[in-house]
Amino acid sequence: MKNEEKKRNRIFITAMVLMTIYLGWRAVFTLPVHDGLLNLIFGILLLAAEIVTVFTTFELFYQKMKMNKFRLECPVIPEEYYPDVDVFIATHNEPEEILYKTVNACTFMDYPDKKKVHIYLCDDGNRKEIADLAARFGVGYLGLADNKDAKSGNLNNALSKTSSPLIATFDADMIPQHTFLMKTVPYFMLSEFIKEDGQWRLRREEERTDDFKMGLIQTPQSFYNPDLFQFNLYAERNIPNEQDFFSREVNIMRNSSNSVAYTGSNTVISRAAMEEIGGFPLNTITEDFETSIRIQKAGYITYATDEIQAAGLTTTTVKSMLKQRVRWAGGVIQSLQNTNAVFTSKLPLLSRITYLNSFLYWWSFFSRLIFILAPILFALFDFRIVNSNFWDVVVFWLPAYFFYSLSMRYLSGNVRNQRWSQVIDTIFMPYLIVPVLLETFQIHQKKFKVTNKKKESGGTGWDFMIYAIPHGILLALSVAAMVRYVNGKYGWALFYSSIIIFWISYNMVALLYAIFFMLGRRAYRSSERIRAEEKIFIRYENLKYEAATVDVSENGLSFWSKEPVYIPEDETIDFRIETSGYEACLKGKIVYVREQDKGWRYSAAVEAVEEKDRRQYMQIIYDRTHSLPMKMDLWITAYDDILRNIKSRLSRPFSHKRKQPRIRLDKEIVFSNGASCRLVDFNYRYFSVSDFHANGSSDSIFVYHTVNEVPLILRRTGIYIKGSSEELLELDNLKDLIRKNQLDQILADTENSDNNEGLKDECYNQYSDDGSGSLLPVGLDDSDKNSA
Repeated sequence: MKNEEKKRNRIFITAMVLMTIYLGWRAVFTLPVHDGLLNLIFGILLLAAEIVTVFTTFELFYQKMKMNKFRLECPVIPEEYYPDVDVFIATHNEPEEILYKTVNACTFMDYPDKKKVHIYLCDDGNRKEIADLAARFGVGYLGLADNKDAKSGNLNNALSKTSSPLIATFDADMIPQHTFLMKTVPYFMLSEFIKEDGQWRLRREEERTDDFKMGLIQTPQSFYNPDLFQFNLYAERNIPNEQDFFSREVNIMRNSSNSVAYTGSNTVISRAAMEEIGGFPLNTITEDFETSIRIQKAGYITYATDEIQAAGLTTTTVKSMLKQRVRWAGGVIQSLQNTNAVFTSKLPLLSRITYLNSFLYWWSFFSRLIFILAPILFALFDFRIVNSNFWDVVVFWLPAYFFYSLSMRYLSGNVRNQRWSQVIDTIFMPYLIVPVLLETFQIHQKKFKVTNKKKESGGTGWDFMIYAIPHGILLALSVAAMVRYVNGKYGWALFYSSIIIFWISYNMVALLYAIFFMLGRRAYRSSERIRAEEKIFIRYENLKYEAATVDVSENGLSFWSKEPVYIPEDETIDFRIETSGYEACLKGKIVYVREQDKGWRYSAAVEAVEEKDRRQYMQIIYDRTHSLPMKMDLWITAYDDILRNIKSRLSRPFSHKRKQPRIRLDKEIVFSNGASCRLVDFNYRYFSVSDFHANGSSDSIFVYHTVNEVPLILRRTGIYIKGSSEELLELDNLKDLIRKNQLDQILADTENSDNNEGLKDECYNQYSDDGSGSLLPVGLDDSDKNSA
């Protein structure tokens, strides 16, 4: 690990040296000072964009190199030292069903003495239904009507009515894991405990210091539903959530400069720190970010951990995502101005540089526009904005670009790469330039708006494509620039033009991603599926099975069984899921069945039997790390992404309709009267047979016994599968076989016994009910109906 770290640091240093040389060359030798005012203006803008981009990454390189030198270990402390904790769940207008999951999860959080955990629903909507929800869970309710100070006012109201030394804050949709408090609260005891010889002990009087004051512990922001980049670009299996790069990489790096950002949720804060800074700040629309700066200025440590301890809903529409980013941009700039974070002497130099970087980040979208326009201006409109020849660029730019790109891979830890960073910046670019410019000149966004977390169906159409108009214009200009620039060039002329061709092509790929993103994608599920492998027990009448879940959601689940099992699709089935910490009884119906991984996957729509089961089932779903990617698949190229998008958009979604397994048999059957057939497959209700020879018999019902004396009564239906000679024979005594629990024996006998051996032949012209009730035909599976 140390060798890998040294290698990474050498690459960082090499990249910084080469990029500094490159930028020096650009500033001194390449500005078009003799080519007219417009050329010079665009030349300076391009150089400024490069400098800003490189500076912000240099700061991250430095933070990454220092990151491992500032790591805090979560101490192991005696139970009696755990302090009281107030848990604030902030809500404005979120629906009850979202809050239910969060409050429920908070009640399951582990703590040595749960009487010390005080949960409050902080509702600035003052809604009766939310007060009733709090009463149902037995938690506190702090209502606040006509709150003009938005989330800050809501939380300040909660602060004024509580007294615990620590405060945990959660957004309405952020669902904590049961370990959240145990993984965060002990950090606040580092001023009292010290590790010696591998054991934690109380500090002696002389070992205590007032210099170490823990103000805030921030765990990563995580999301259990795909964000729009994952979803709209059909990349939910290939890339992590877009916010993971900041939450799990950048914010962790900031531990080294004590400039960790409070992100508003999944956080534990010291009440003493909050009282010292006067509560949550009011004159900003990102009160969380400003809170962390004020805590740092007051001399407290803010620390970000890398272990996910809560997850919530990310926004699901382009419109709400763009509004969210405009709010973040405006709020960050407001907070930096309010706190004077870049220039204050109350913060160390490295922290101030970090906050300068925070400001410049929002100007990266203007830089992205410059990087897209520059080759267009040169190739399409003959602007000369860089005064250099081909070989100068190769000598100064190419090595710097190579090591810079390599460094970006080491920087992101495979959570983000350079291509995806530029794609994301390109998507946001048209909508953030003006708000950032206005906010810089203190023309503030006045109205606070909560990000819409409601699960929506998504979709496609002009309402979505209108956001792609700027990208479409830039893509058309890039194509025109490419066509004009390469027209008439051959051989060496193309070679010397390769850098401009590469630049335009690179931008075109990012713009194409942006258009695919804005095209949208229709969502068909009302709730997210989360992969989970847990024990599940299935029961129908006296049939009992054990299997393993594949995924779970609020409205359904799927499970996998090595052997096929019979579950009638039109009947209510009992399910019971067991995990190490939870158990839930559910009822539901099978939706579809398909073969998968040398077994059978069943999907069912389910609901909890009782309220206690619902609470347990919510924990089974959400008390786990989400199943979305945590790292990028580095083998996926831009070509793969674009091709996948095209194919996915042209293909029609396949809907599984089969509700019973189709079990392959391939077995010859010969009856005593000479009739014979080959069993092709079986779905519990029907046998599909081929080569049926009645041998002159007009009988419609045939009965035979397997080697283990299981009677099978088959009725000829006269229905043939479309496009084949296979006929469907109905299993007429299915209910009787279910009552006697003989279905598994049928499969064992028909799949494993030798051909024809042990079958007792018997042919009946009619079949009378033996008291159990014969099964009348109830129709085929949807897929069989379509083909029959």
